Amino acid sequence: MSPEIKEKIIVAAGNVQGVAQVEALADGPEPVFHVVKKGDTLSEIAQKTLGKASRYPEIFEANRPMLTHPDKNYLGQTRRIPAK
Repeated sequence: MSPEIKEKIIVAAGNVQGVAQVEALADGPEPVFHVVKKGDTLSEIAQKTLGKASRYPEIFEANRPMLTHPDKNYLGQTRRIPAK
């Protein structure tokens, strides 16, 4: 399984209501995730995690198909942050 598929499975499981934490039990680099806080936009998350707000499309693509539009970013959801 590729790291990208593994991370998408973790995000999908973590965004289920009632699931507090998901642990990955596999070798490889630790995936990076961001839990959406009030007022977060993908641009703000990209600025904080990737260093440039203009890199928000990378976060959007990394979270498809769970994320269907860049503006549908809801409190408490988990976003996968692609490798720098």
